[in-house]
Amino acid sequence: MRSKGERLRRRRSAGSRLSTGSASELQQYSELLHASPTNPYAPFDSKIDWEVARWAKLRGPGSNAMTELLKIEGVCDSLGLSFKDTDALNRMIDNLPGRPAFKREEVVIADEAFEVYHRDVIECIRALYGDPEFAKDLILLPERHYADADKTIRMYSDMHTGKWWWNTQKAVERETPGATIVPVIISSDKTQVTLFGNKTAYPIYMTIGNLPKEIRRKPSQGGHVLLGYLPTTRLEHIVNKASRRRTLANLFHSCVSRILRPLKKAGEFGVPMASGDGIYRRLHPIFATFVGDYPEQLLVTGIKTGECPKCPVPHNELGEYGDRDKLRDIEQVLNALSSITDGNPLVFVKACAAAGIKPVQHPFWEGLPYVDIFQTITPDILHQLYQGVMKHIISWVTKACGAAEVDARCRRFPPNHSIRLFTKGISTLSRVTGREHSQMCQILLGLVVDVCLPDGHSTATLIKAVRAILDFCYLAQYPAHTDETLNHLDEALQQFHQAKHIFVLLGIRSDFNIPKLHSLLHYIASIKCFGTTDNYNTEYTERLHIDFTKDAYRATNHKDEYPQMTKWLTRREKVLRHEKYIKWRVAGCPPPDVPQTDGMPDPRDLGSRPHLRMTRHPTVKAVPVSTVKLQYGAQFFEAAFARFVVQYHEPRWTAFQVEQAAANIYLPFQRLPVFHKIKFWIKDPFHRGLGSETSDAVHCSSIWA
Repeated sequence: MRSKGERLRRRRSAGSRLSTGSASELQQYSELLHASPTNPYAPFDSKIDWEVARWAKLRGPGSNAMTELLKIEGVCDSLGLSFKDTDALNRMIDNLPGRPAFKREEVVIADEAFEVYHRDVIECIRALYGDPEFAKDLILLPERHYADADKTIRMYSDMHTGKWWWNTQKAVERETPGATIVPVIISSDKTQVTLFGNKTAYPIYMTIGNLPKEIRRKPSQGGHVLLGYLPTTRLEHIVNKASRRRTLANLFHSCVSRILRPLKKAGEFGVPMASGDGIYRRLHPIFATFVGDYPEQLLVTGIKTGECPKCPVPHNELGEYGDRDKLRDIEQVLNALSSITDGNPLVFVKACAAAGIKPVQHPFWEGLPYVDIFQTITPDILHQLYQGVMKHIISWVTKACGAAEVDARCRRFPPNHSIRLFTKGISTLSRVTGREHSQMCQILLGLVVDVCLPDGHSTATLIKAVRAILDFCYLAQYPAHTDETLNHLDEALQQFHQAKHIFVLLGIRSDFNIPKLHSLLHYIASIKCFGTTDNYNTEYTERLHIDFTKDAYRATNHKDEYPQMTKWLTRREKVLRHEKYIKWRVAGCPPPDVPQTDGMPDPRDLGSRPHLRMTRHPTVKAVPVSTVKLQYGAQFFEAAFARFVVQYHEPRWTAFQVEQAAANIYLPFQRLPVFHKIKFWIKDPFHRGLGSETSDAVHCSSIWA
């Protein structure tokens, strides 16, 4: 179905090319490398030389252990290695071309200097946009998708199907026709890097909406870039807590402003950049969405704790079903922020208070073009739904039904496909993860069916409330939405608000003024603006902490760690980039569509994964065939097994031929091992090429079990 994005391109030449036929990114890499015409592995002498280097940087032990291995007599000579220790290997890798290097800067706040390590954001965008593996997948123009031939039912999926890209494209086209929008997606979150103690890191990540969400949400695809590390100081020397909070907020915005400052000019006037196929376009990188949990959202927007970071609803009305499309007035906020230039601090503080924000000095988004910071705040499935709303609902249900009854019902659940059994109950669990809350949601409705509530209250209202919020939870995670499914999402939220009073009648709640519960009102507007929620789920960036922060910290000596972490990450990226180049050289053509990861099986290489997986040892050993027939219900086991043997050897035979041959099959055993669980994967029946499969499991047990 033709989209209106195509008509926009013809009318305004949006996304037009500046030049064609330029050298691709890999060709430019080859020139920078001064590549050898005969040795594709250069600067490494041979394939084994490169393979050992790659293993040492991506999978190998620490630097000292690697040096000790190489110093064993005969190892280097036997393998023909060009490096004798880790320092020599590091010097070879440091000379390879790579992504933009990290730089250290000092930010002075309250007469105190803080270190911030960051990269050039424009060069990071250039690296992502120019990656040859993403060239065929890049999205250059907004589109309108419809679910019907009459184009009356709008469909939303990827970011380019939402209204924000469409509206921004038209706004930029009015000033500079022929523009290509690059939606910049920023995420930041503190993370613990040690199991004991209190050592934290504060990474900030970036990706671009031109990459399909199937690429952005998989860390193995390399669709995210680490922009830098922000200071993690607590400013404990500032005794006044309010002053400390203001200083921390100013420190955050000052650091992020330093990192994102190049987006102001580039977003307004554009920057020529080449995609991986060598085609140049004028790109306008524009800050589109911020992905973060509730504290990060408040820090970014400058809103007080306990309030909504998107709309001006009072705190005592957060629990009501209200206007879901109303946002804070960005013009009023910008005018209040500009009053700081008057030189009167009291006027600035009062203006910010009237606008409903904290008195933050020059937030990082203040001068960025085409940015409404309250619109950029997006839903968060992990922290808002599972770790927020559903966490509260599970707690309320446990109090309503009684912890002992809930745990007893959990223990009575029979085995089910892809459902976790909480054999010890859920009331005593501590430090519950988002995945565990998701697993609890799968059985939550079964926990409240026919339960006896105190004081004779109706169970029907409780079931209605639980079912409505579960409907909302699962509808909100649809990978594609239409106007009709969004109406169902809204209806589910309305039904929950109509039935939530049951928790008040049971004495569990007195009000529902919870910011995360209120945030559910904004899901529909965000989906219409930026596409479905799997475009900006914090679950993806939480996974990035492992690769970009935790593993990097473990590779240091834990003293003055940031220079070591940035150097470790830079070398790792160079090795991965050189691997792509080698495959391109060895194949004699552009690199394959399937990206290479750091040694792990690629998630899109579905043919390499076995579609059945069983435990190494059977559940029960040496079970007689007669027992299999009687106690496991496999009454026709011998006949079915005989047909399987024939079909395995002669897969093209007809059913009649198989039956005839199976009659002559003799089973040379009377006992066999039995597995009570088999895990398997199902391919996408629609062949959409999303690179994912559905996992499931088969459970069986003896009638005596």
